[in-house]
Amino acid sequence: MRFIYVFVVLSFLAVSSCSNVKPISKTAAPAETTKLPLDKLKLPKGFKISIYAEDVTTAREMALSPNGTLFVGTRDKGSVYALVDTDKDFKADKMYEIAKGLNLPTGVAFKNGDLYVAEVSRILKYENIESQLANPPQPKVVFDKYPTDKHHGWKFIAFGPDGKLYVPVGAPCNICESKDDIYNSITRLNADGTGMEIVQRGIRNTVGFTWNPKTKNLWFTDNGRDMLGDDVPSCELNCATKDYMHFGYPFCHQGDLPDPEFGSKHPCSDYTAPAQKLGAHVAPLGIEFYTGKQFPAEYRDNLAIFAEHGSWNRSKKSGYRVMMVKTDGNKALSYTPFIEGWLDVAADLAWGRPVDIELMPDGSMLISDDFANVIYRVVYQG
Repeated sequence: MRFIYVFVVLSFLAVSSCSNVKPISKTAAPAETTKLPLDKLKLPKGFKISIYAEDVTTAREMALSPNGTLFVGTRDKGSVYALVDTDKDFKADKMYEIAKGLNLPTGVAFKNGDLYVAEVSRILKYENIESQLANPPQPKVVFDKYPTDKHHGWKFIAFGPDGKLYVPVGAPCNICESKDDIYNSITRLNADGTGMEIVQRGIRNTVGFTWNPKTKNLWFTDNGRDMLGDDVPSCELNCATKDYMHFGYPFCHQGDLPDPEFGSKHPCSDYTAPAQKLGAHVAPLGIEFYTGKQFPAEYRDNLAIFAEHGSWNRSKKSGYRVMMVKTDGNKALSYTPFIEGWLDVAADLAWGRPVDIELMPDGSMLISDDFANVIYRVVYQG
């Protein structure tokens, strides 16, 4: 009896030690797995969308390792996940919970084998993470001096072409003139946490940024202020051609609209106007330049694809789609839909909210959705 008891206890402990691993069910038809109405999504001719992973609660920013592990931050869940496609069928079948109970860990980035995670006020690092997915190490604190405000406090993060980690700090309000320069900015720091500086200013709340692979210009989305009505101000797509620019907040919105409270202090001409106005309340988030070879030629070279998460307080909803902007240098040449259909316009109801974009080595594209709690995969089949 004592042997049986010891065996049961050891078995329980073995199962408990692997409790962060969750197999993901598979079916031949991904749409049947989640019962999401994928047939309602409108894509350009030749493109197809399916489910790459499900049950990824409040999935936000994604980061792909060179080995193919997809790391996913969350907002309301407080967890960070690692998704693995073990049988290489382009659908994740294992999900590891790398961390839980964190403070809005929306942002993730991967560099030299280490996973970086952004909480509200600090950056964490999980070293050599892919060799320890089932038993993650305790994180090291890289930097812990960011503000503790939760209003616009969640952060997307990314390593730039200069090897530094870029971290935005949103406004701690809807509209205000912050006394501390750290707010309304994009900062950067070395991978070890040293050398933090403010690199761009006048940005209300960016939750997505990337670099044009050819020009190295920084492109970022910015969410416009609320409470000026349904149609103003426009959310923005901005381009920074150099360091230390200012994009207007809180004095000027959309490049040409002085704020009714703060606009008299500085004219809009003092600031850099957006490369593209996106419309009010659409909530643009994650953005990537398409660098793959699977999509047709017109989708390559200077084409930015980004998610519009969708409005929360507009009388008629807007956004809830994935958009494309063709760029030339620091200019936007076009602004057109890539995927629509998460919003039922007639009923004014949405069943999904796209958040972030990630490209796969085969040229396909992943999209996170924090409302449907899934990761989609988009392919071109001709």
